[in-house]
Amino acid sequence: MNIVVCMKQVPETTEVRVDPETKALIREGVKGVINPFDENAVEAALQLREAHGGKVTVISMGPPQAEESLRQALAMGADDAILLTDAASRGSDTLATSYTLAQMVRKLGDCDLILCGKQAIDGDTGQVGPGLAERLGISQITLAIGVEVSDGKLRARRVLDDFFEVVEVKLPAVVTVVKQINEPRHPGMRNVLKAKRAEIAKWSLEDLDADPTQTGFDGSPTQVIEVWPPERRSGGKTLEGPVEDMVREIADVIKEMHFAAG
Repeated sequence: MNIVVCMKQVPETTEVRVDPETKALIREGVKGVINPFDENAVEAALQLREAHGGKVTVISMGPPQAEESLRQALAMGADDAILLTDAASRGSDTLATSYTLAQMVRKLGDCDLILCGKQAIDGDTGQVGPGLAERLGISQITLAIGVEVSDGKLRARRVLDDFFEVVEVKLPAVVTVVKQINEPRHPGMRNVLKAKRAEIAKWSLEDLDADPTQTGFDGSPTQVIEVWPPERRSGGKTLEGPVEDMVREIADVIKEMHFAAG
């Protein structure tokens, strides 16, 4: 199986800065980590490769420092890693991101399965995976808590609000996974050292023959008009005791707040 995993590097801290002109996050100089859900996607890909053979390629788009997270994926056991880093792609929203990732998948060629985390913790939209499937014109399954592959088909168990659903599709397909699907492995020292020496391909938008009007700020219909820092509040109260008593106390506080507001 040829499996592609879409990975995003996200800020390790909540103390992020915003460009005052473009309103985009300033990622340069901010320590990043693999988006946690994407780490589960990498692990799911490795388990499928171990069961069925094949190759796992991890792709990402972002600033040059995203290479660090790709090396972590290589240390986990991925076969190849590719980074799309181009200043013209800066400011891409989910629509522009799904376009660029789709162009990367097309350039890679034959692909049986694309795995993504269910969402990125810095955006929390959950839109890139479904958008990628739409761009490529292939089936999609979201919120997978388990995946099985057999005879050119993929069967996934999806976790919904209060029940599970089993869905089967023909490959190729895009699948987004939740954290409960697995426990990502910890790389051994030998693999970490090997990943440090590995060559990571760097692509630009020109390498993809990408339409510049569909990526970056130009390809992003989502526009951030203004950004306000969160209001910091002090104080608070820790509740203890039986759940029923804590629920009643919270309800009383909510009622008081409602009456105080008029």
